[in-house]
Amino acid sequence: MRFPRQRRPIVALVSIAIIWLADCPPSAVADDDLPTVRVENVRQVFHNGEHNAFTDLIRWQGKYWLTFRSCPDGHMVSSTSSIVVLSSNDAKTWQTAHRFSVPLRDTRDPHFLSFKGKLFIYTGTWYSGDGKLARDKYDVNKHLGFAVWTDDGKTWNGPQQLEGTYGHYIWRAVTDGDTAYLCARRKSGYSEAESGAGGASILEGALLASNDGLNWRFRSLFQTQKGNETAFQMLSDKTILALSREKGATSQLARSRPPYVTWKRGQLPLFVGGPLLAKWGDQLLVGGRRNTDAGPKMALYWLVDNDLKSIAELPSGGDNSYPGFVQIDSKHGLVSWYSSHESKDGRTITAVYLADVVKE
Repeated sequence: MRFPRQRRPIVALVSIAIIWLADCPPSAVADDDLPTVRVENVRQVFHNGEHNAFTDLIRWQGKYWLTFRSCPDGHMVSSTSSIVVLSSNDAKTWQTAHRFSVPLRDTRDPHFLSFKGKLFIYTGTWYSGDGKLARDKYDVNKHLGFAVWTDDGKTWNGPQQLEGTYGHYIWRAVTDGDTAYLCARRKSGYSEAESGAGGASILEGALLASNDGLNWRFRSLFQTQKGNETAFQMLSDKTILALSREKGATSQLARSRPPYVTWKRGQLPLFVGGPLLAKWGDQLLVGGRRNTDAGPKMALYWLVDNDLKSIAELPSGGDNSYPGFVQIDSKHGLVSWYSSHESKDGRTITAVYLADVVKE
């Protein structure tokens, strides 16, 4: 059943974690020396009675842009899903700038990339046929990446399939200005040994490269097993930093220098679901969900010497996470996320939220 679109403020909060990453030897940092983050002006941006999830956020050509998936059939795989794109001059009032879907495919996990004067939105798609796909019919080998793009924010091109992505579930991308790099989860050897979404042991995370944002080629593996959602950041020395979700209690943190063929890998002590990795001043911002005894929760951490320092656990619950982030300046930022911890008329809703974040 569809519900009319509603926009009512609901107090919610997203997980963010500020991390300081360096290749220098460990040094002692007292918890009292770590900055805190104040969260302000929490507001609901979008709720239409459907499942609204998997957000990303960017500031491009003087405007804020927010994207996410909306689906009347819920979280799981269905060709009834679509990608919504909103724009705003002030991050307060939002208008629908674009909306798209792919026939017979589930569109989800949209992510922005500003590349060579264009704004791209990438989405990984499952083949689902007409309507909702049974979970035992999921097949990673039928994945295909798609993109829409614009050079003025008014006229949109696509959706167009991304060459070189069949059999890959694409996620976040990053660029050095000349080349774009994309997270592409796949079965090792495109194995046909099992059906479904694939077990953790046979999945790997591949780095794909492109000169035009549409045609992709293999570069390397940043995850040789447990391949999963990965957020990238291009550091000032052209090092790519990759934060990868894993199945279990940890996350992978990996680094690679040009030409991005070999990786140095390590573990973070907590699971980070739907990871975000973004620059914020001289630091890096990490966002995501962690699992607790009370269920999925959003939390704040500092990462010091590859160790997470807990700041706070934030109000949240149920189906949530997948944040986006825009730096306003070195002390102010904007975070997007989705959550389903609220209800309306006794029915759980899954909506998209924004909050201002301030370093203190």
